[in-house]
Amino acid sequence: MESADASADPGEDPDITALIPVVRRVIRARVSDPSAAEDLVQETLVRVLGAAHRIEPGTLEPYAIVTARNVVASMWKERDRHRRNQHRVLDLSPVEAPDDELLRQEDEKAITTALERLSERERQTLLAHEVSGLDTRVLGDDLGLTAGAVAAQLNRTRARLRVEYLLALHDISAPTPQCRPVLLALSSGERRRQREVHAARHLLECDVCADLSLPLMSRGQQSDTEVRVPIHDAPDVVLARKQARELASRLGFSGTDQTILATAVSEIARNIVRFAGKGVVLIEMLDDPRPGLRVTASDTGPGITDVDRALRDGYSTYNGLGMGLPGARRLMDEFTLVSELGRGTTVTMTKWRQEGTPHE
Repeated sequence: MESADASADPGEDPDITALIPVVRRVIRARVSDPSAAEDLVQETLVRVLGAAHRIEPGTLEPYAIVTARNVVASMWKERDRHRRNQHRVLDLSPVEAPDDELLRQEDEKAITTALERLSERERQTLLAHEVSGLDTRVLGDDLGLTAGAVAAQLNRTRARLRVEYLLALHDISAPTPQCRPVLLALSSGERRRQREVHAARHLLECDVCADLSLPLMSRGQQSDTEVRVPIHDAPDVVLARKQARELASRLGFSGTDQTILATAVSEIARNIVRFAGKGVVLIEMLDDPRPGLRVTASDTGPGITDVDRALRDGYSTYNGLGMGLPGARRLMDEFTLVSELGRGTTVTMTKWRQEGTPHE
């Protein structure tokens, strides 16, 4: 078993730096308050970093532009909602809650509609796997396919189901014949397919697909003082990054440090997906000796043969953001890696809130 402890000053990732000017231009053209604009720049970068590994490299900048527009639109909607409800601040009478039953019925209707839009074979296979619990090997025997082929078919079906569900939930008809292929490519994360259907250009031209692209690329979850995120595939990496940023925000971390944390978590979580296949990321809020965030990423993969080499500056475990373990280590205040061949790897890293940082 090999282990290593390290600490280093945070650094900037070159890919992040390259996106900042265009994101800043898009946002500052729509938001005049410099402070608010900078916060939105940070939010946009975090979202883009979480999705970067699922998008064709040449489409990253267009996706960043679309994300920036959506982040700004969300801010204005939230401010408008607060403005319209200001009169309720002094209104002590109870506010009627939304009709939960109606919302539940609308959700069920959307799910039913989405399932009906699948082919009979897609629907039956998906239900047999998700509801009846049949594994891919058993399904493969019934369908005359290998377990791997069934797994690939299930992934495509889930991707299509997500698209059809969103369209049904929002009662949207795809404006152009290109919309569904683009949305399916984004939902499945197939970078080659995204390039083939010219997803980058389409997102800039189609407001409907631009709005639907973000929920297709991420999934939400309620946060607490401790969040555990199982890691199996790319969407889980996005979720882990999002949770880290949300907890950091609650602790009063600056926007820049939130981005740093999110970047480090993305790198470690993506290592799990790429090299171990599955694992878990545990994110904990700390208050002793001062506010901070501890991230523990564990997997049961093959382990790391040479830990010292893997942590050496200039060494990248894969062609992702170009950071790998050394880059994640530099972004955090404390970093420990323990790896045992054939048993797995555990990375524990901590970021402390800077003294004097105001609570947000």
